[in-house]
Amino acid sequence: MKENDVNQSRRRFLVGATSVVGAAGAVGAAVPFVASWNPSAKAKAAGAPVKVDISKLQTGQRITVEWRGKPVWLIKRTPDMLEELREADDLVSDPQSEVPQQPAYATNETRSIKNDVVVLVGICTHLGCSPQYLPEVIPDETVGGFYCPCHGSKFDLAGRVFKGVPAPTNLVVPPHMYLDDTNLIIGVDEESA
Repeated sequence: MKENDVNQSRRRFLVGATSVVGAAGAVGAAVPFVASWNPSAKAKAAGAPVKVDISKLQTGQRITVEWRGKPVWLIKRTPDMLEELREADDLVSDPQSEVPQQPAYATNETRSIKNDVVVLVGICTHLGCSPQYLPEVIPDETVGGFYCPCHGSKFDLAGRVFKGVPAPTNLVVPPHMYLDDTNLIIGVDEESA
């Protein structure tokens, strides 16, 4: 073998090896760069829908999940609680939920898709406090619901605001839909899906 042939072989090997290492470096640099285009976990959580399994939700129980950084309450109401809603019609300022604080499918006496389960954003519409869940009796009333100790706002078990309190409107019902009998998703509904 001639020395010139050896140099050519060595040159081809070095060019090939350098190309492979360069390509690997380009891929290594490109992957994080392309990944940076995806929204962060915080951004996804800020608006991402939340799936909730309600199969273990007992009657009278409230569970809290987070959606868009806000507490969302899911409450399974008893038949007595549903009866209290009818009794509270004269006590609340918007008994038919005419102020648009809920999707159209929750504009009813129970403010829910299914009568026994209500989904509410757990933030008072007065100054953004989080009311207490008092399923038995709220102060100065004969029915259960939510009481905001900060300024005295009261809501019934459908999130309807009582008359004469600082909160101007009912608690918000977020968009949601049932995936099946035991799972629902908060943040999307059939209207926006």
